[in-house]
Amino acid sequence: MQLIISEKPKASQKIAEALADSSIIKKSVSGVPYYEITRGKKKIVVACAVGHLFGVGEKVKSSKYPVQELEWKPNDTFAKKYASVLKQLAKGADEFVVACDYDIEGEIIGYNIVRFLCGQQDAKRMKFSTLTKAELEGAYEEAAGNINWGQALAGETRHFMDFMFGISLSRALMHAIKRGGIFRKLSIGRVQGPALEILAEKEKAIQKFKPTPYWQVFLVVEDAKGRQILVTFPKNILKKEELAEFLELKGKTGEAETKKEEQIIAPPVPFDLTTLQTEAYKFFNLTPSQVLQIAQTLYLEGLISYPRTSSQKLPAAIGYRKILEKLAKKFPQFAKGLTRKVPVEGAQSDPAHPSIYPTGEIPKKLSDSESQVYELILRRFFACFAEDALVENKKISVEVGGKEFSVKGAQVKKKGWLDIYPTKIDEQELPDVNGKVKVQEARTEEKETQPPKRFSPASIVTELTKRKLGTKGTRAMIVDTLYERGYIKDRSIVVTDLGLGVEEILTKYSPLILDEELTRKFEEEMEAIQEEKDPVKIKKVQEKNFKDAREVLEKISEQLKRNEEKIGKELVEAYKETREQEKKDGILGACTCGGELMVRFSKKSGKRFVACSKYPACTITFPLPQQGYIKKSSTKCEKCGREMIMLLKKGRKPWTLCFAGCGFLKNGAGAEKKRPI
Repeated sequence: MQLIISEKPKASQKIAEALADSSIIKKSVSGVPYYEITRGKKKIVVACAVGHLFGVGEKVKSSKYPVQELEWKPNDTFAKKYASVLKQLAKGADEFVVACDYDIEGEIIGYNIVRFLCGQQDAKRMKFSTLTKAELEGAYEEAAGNINWGQALAGETRHFMDFMFGISLSRALMHAIKRGGIFRKLSIGRVQGPALEILAEKEKAIQKFKPTPYWQVFLVVEDAKGRQILVTFPKNILKKEELAEFLELKGKTGEAETKKEEQIIAPPVPFDLTTLQTEAYKFFNLTPSQVLQIAQTLYLEGLISYPRTSSQKLPAAIGYRKILEKLAKKFPQFAKGLTRKVPVEGAQSDPAHPSIYPTGEIPKKLSDSESQVYELILRRFFACFAEDALVENKKISVEVGGKEFSVKGAQVKKKGWLDIYPTKIDEQELPDVNGKVKVQEARTEEKETQPPKRFSPASIVTELTKRKLGTKGTRAMIVDTLYERGYIKDRSIVVTDLGLGVEEILTKYSPLILDEELTRKFEEEMEAIQEEKDPVKIKKVQEKNFKDAREVLEKISEQLKRNEEKIGKELVEAYKETREQEKKDGILGACTCGGELMVRFSKKSGKRFVACSKYPACTITFPLPQQGYIKKSSTKCEKCGREMIMLLKKGRKPWTLCFAGCGFLKNGAGAEKKRPI
């Protein structure tokens, strides 16, 4: 019997359906499904994990740091019964095939199952980017004879490194703040540290920013035909006294010239994960982690290709012509004007997967968010085959009194791909103005310089990608963790006093934790492991990586232990400042007694709830959800009229709900649902 191991239950079902010659027998043990099929004369069982069945842990459990002696341990949670079923099925198997996602996470999931549950040293490996029947059949027939050792050991190295740094450094912070008399869950990690520093540097730049006034100068000029246009001086005026000479231009005659230039705009390149996350945030306000979760669901439904990819390529091998033909029947509005025989592609490639594209399978039922992301991917794919857009850019220059003013306009002459993919072109139609013009009006407008723009969840993921920090699959999770720890808040990201305090403390006492170059060095070493083919060389690189990491961790831990008391005092101060701000942010509206309803925390349990500021005179209380970030909403309850709150949870759309017990709740799409207290 051959045992095929998939990463998720839905994937195992798709694989069984694709490979079975005839009927499929679905069986279940303790709620864990697996499938018995035949292919040719071969009996096959397709079974599944639920992600990682093993996690990294200490060989000897302790609360000390640094943590260095690590091993893989079975997960004691929901995954345990899946491990038990796989172990039992492996006893009757004489051949093993790993069919987990083809990346470092999928490889280490499969490798751990093969060695720890199946008692094998190696297995065949299926490689696929979609869960379509044709691709799964091809992946099975052309399965590699071995696990991808580069991916497997790169995955193991990453898990060990992340645990080693994350647990050690987080323990150091928690030991320190505990010495100050406070228990607070704090964390910092190998990539989390540099990410926090990037955000903190932006926050400090915003706080230090002082606006300065400047003026813009505009002229209204009229040509011989009586046509008027507004032109602008290209430079900002920094001294008010210089404005007089511009105002004196009124009534003077100038010379106008119109220049036109046609611009060909090629379609956007196919989606890699980061670009998809950025675009979905721009159009639908979905966070990067939400987009990844939705894309993963669409992949498991067989609707799109594997989403965790850096590629901007669409190779001919995916059969994009057949995909276009299938999709055109259902979505004819996107199939017009597809003049390209080969698609537009970007520079980025990924050794494991192509860019994100629709498989040609037609969706049956999707949620609002899933529909939004699927259609965005669909439009982008079609646009890659559409003709270029043609835009006419026009610039009118006016020279008067020795100074040049101008105005620019644009007009779309041929829409091309703009009819398919949502892209805004600021169109402004301007007349052709040439020759003498008279200044009818000269005016100035006072403005102020603006502070640096804050990061959004999407733009910080883009920044981490640009700096090569983290991986395509982990960057969104890192940002989520910063929110959960209270280091940052809001969609337009604000770094809290606690976040600034942690960053300043680490800069002062152990700057290595925040060192981007060090983090990048470890990333490059892990990439070297992933790309290496020789198992002996891979082991050597892995051992060097661990050795380097232990040395760095010892140095950091020594610095932190030496300054633990000082760090504790400074963390407590930063924590108190954050709590004070949280109290101010936690005022949710007026109480019927005249007091203010505020978010409070139980001294016994630490749980949050709503209470009146006039306690104990007023004892009114309301329960609150205990997970997620809470902020006051700008809307009022349609049932009781009270101010509502917004609940932000990792990987989910914001929920707006009434805390006053009437049970009214809206999700991001506005549908009423049961209150999740």
